[in-house]
Amino acid sequence: MKADILSAIEDTFRAAESSLTQNLATPGFLRQIAVAAAVLSESKNRILTCGMGKSGLIARKVAATLTSTGSPAVFLHPADALHGDIGNLQSKEVVLAFSNSGETREIVELLPHIKRLQGKLIAVTQNAESTLARDADAAITYSITREGCPLELAPMASTTMSLVIGDAIATALIKIKRFRREDFGKYHPSGTLGRKLLTRVRDVMQPAKDILLVRATPFEKILPLMISANLGCMLIVGAKGHLRGILTDGDIKRLLENFATTPEGLFKATAGEIMMPDPIAIRENTLVDAAFALMQEKHTYMLPVVNAQKKPVGVVRMHDLMNS
Repeated sequence: MKADILSAIEDTFRAAESSLTQNLATPGFLRQIAVAAAVLSESKNRILTCGMGKSGLIARKVAATLTSTGSPAVFLHPADALHGDIGNLQSKEVVLAFSNSGETREIVELLPHIKRLQGKLIAVTQNAESTLARDADAAITYSITREGCPLELAPMASTTMSLVIGDAIATALIKIKRFRREDFGKYHPSGTLGRKLLTRVRDVMQPAKDILLVRATPFEKILPLMISANLGCMLIVGAKGHLRGILTDGDIKRLLENFATTPEGLFKATAGEIMMPDPIAIRENTLVDAAFALMQEKHTYMLPVVNAQKKPVGVVRMHDLMNS
């Protein structure tokens, strides 16, 4: 690969990086985004995003991100709006407009209609003195060090800035509206991520009925029961049915090794004597991604599952979560 090509590719990344860094260091820049998000959060109606050309593509993506994070938004094409689709703009809606110059004709011509319908305007532009910025209820103005295009013609760093600003607005709205992981799952019910965020441990666990033992169960009975259940563990309960311990395949292997010279001692032992007491357990209504995180933290591949009364109702294994 020619060095000049690699250098040009790197320069595109450097231009975006330096532009992002420059804006983060600009006093008041983050506050502009926070103010814009506050205006958007006050609206009881949809958010309309708009932009022409590449800014329009950014606006479409931002609308999708806002919608998926609890702030319903749709893209309004400015040119189409001026040629018959202005009816899509309803009373008291907020318009989030992207225009690098702030003077995009089609968007500027929409401004009187937004005012007439008592709507509000959020401007995202590089020109703080532009028509769009001056007429906005809240303006977010950014700068770039350079575009990153070898010809300095195609919008690159500027569209990256617009996109990140849109994501930052969505982030602020998530915080303002206290949008939760479970809520995100409701907006993505059919996807892998949605299933992960909506699925509870009870939906993927293996039932406990075949792996429950009392503490007095002798080892000679434990082994065939464990082989028959084929779940990799047995759960030991107390007199009132509460979880008291766990015995895993790994525990059995270690016990057999420790009692290699005196196997009769192991076969005389009871579940209560050889179990791992007070195991880490998880509630049945816990989300699977939380269960996965707990397994990683505790370096285990299975967890007993308990109900609200702390009685075991199942066991969840790592591959149960991976397959959910």
